[in-house]
Amino acid sequence: MGLLIKGGEIVTASSRYVADIWCEGETITRIEKDIDPPAGAEVIDATGKFVFPGFIDPHVHIHLPFMGTFAKDTHTTASIAALVGGTTTYIEMCCPSREDDALEGYELWKNKAEGKSACDYTFHMAVSKFDEKTEAQLREIVKDGMTSFKVFLAYKDFFGVYDEELYKTLKLAKELDVIVTAHCENAELVFQLQQQLLSEGKTGPEWHEPSRPERVEAEGTSHFASFLEMTGARGYVVHLSCRAALEAAVAARDRGVDITVETVIPHLIFDKTYAERDNFEGAKWVMSPPLREKSNQPYLWNALNSGAIDTIGTDHCPFDLEQKDMGKGDFTKIPNGIPGIEDRVNLLYTYGVSRGNLDIHRFVDSASTKAAKLFDLFPKKGCIAVGSDADLVVYDPNYRGKISAETHQVNNDYSGFEGFEIDGKPSVVTVRGQVAVRDGKFVGDTSRGQLLRRR
Repeated sequence: MGLLIKGGEIVTASSRYVADIWCEGETITRIEKDIDPPAGAEVIDATGKFVFPGFIDPHVHIHLPFMGTFAKDTHTTASIAALVGGTTTYIEMCCPSREDDALEGYELWKNKAEGKSACDYTFHMAVSKFDEKTEAQLREIVKDGMTSFKVFLAYKDFFGVYDEELYKTLKLAKELDVIVTAHCENAELVFQLQQQLLSEGKTGPEWHEPSRPERVEAEGTSHFASFLEMTGARGYVVHLSCRAALEAAVAARDRGVDITVETVIPHLIFDKTYAERDNFEGAKWVMSPPLREKSNQPYLWNALNSGAIDTIGTDHCPFDLEQKDMGKGDFTKIPNGIPGIEDRVNLLYTYGVSRGNLDIHRFVDSASTKAAKLFDLFPKKGCIAVGSDADLVVYDPNYRGKISAETHQVNNDYSGFEGFEIDGKPSVVTVRGQVAVRDGKFVGDTSRGQLLRRR
């Protein structure tokens, strides 16, 4: 009979006002003052709360065979966690390795998600090699609606591409008008530094960052930008972690390269001392690129506020403590990743908007709207407008609490954000007009999510 969200303060990337939102079926059909609900309509009182467009996480790993193990989430657990945290759409990295067939990998990732996600989803298609079959396969995948690729300039001999393959991928992407997302590190430098450190008996998680220092990431970013410049392709740097890498991206942008930048919530919240904790505890915070010197954080926050950094994701990739233990005695074998899909929005609001200087419109833009525009989801996603999908987050800024693994929905036995305070959280979340979260608890349909085919 329809859903009415009444009396909330609507905040988008460009506007802020109090109004009611009427949803019929899966879409928003009216935005007006004082809408009278028809008989039988569900009414949600949003007085004193914000109403945001559903948030979009542009970078998650759910099904992921990696470093001899698998990420812990299923699409059911990850999507519930996402919704409780206000994320109504995620973009998963479909990552077959160099040894796998790309098209078979794509079908596998789709099958893992189909009918098992509570929220909507789509994919970035990893190009882990470029052989005689790749071009035809990528054309077929793009025709199926996946309009973004992923390349790794890291993880040598597993996911990583060689320069010839990178060039061919970008040339094809330019032809197909597909954006290419990139993990930017210099794989050879990482490998050589890892071997040097291990030979010196430096085996603990505290040596992960020195094996992939800031200059290695800056070089990878500059390298990617040069290939974009030579091919005319559009590029997107994922999980950028430091000032040096951002300066490389901005320099490329200033000379006309079409390059956009994502950072992820761990790099805004943690510094490298977390990965240096004693008794192997630091392994909880091992990710790539690594956590950096704290001096990078004000620079990243300011760049996010100014728009020099375009989007904020998570690189959600949960591994249990037992899996992290695989790297005892050799930090290169610690599965890389930190869970974050549930906490991104609350942490960004708390330490950006509530306690920091992040403009609330940039908050919405970087966590929702910009990703929708970059990845061909706008205006169905990422905004509050008549005709848009009714993905809405009623957000209570007066809530006060703490993050804990004891209460999170992620299928992971620890939280890197354990004990962090949050100022606010979603009280109601809808997925295409259906309430999925009420009073902070999941009440939705675990098969509600649809694969979003783009353009």
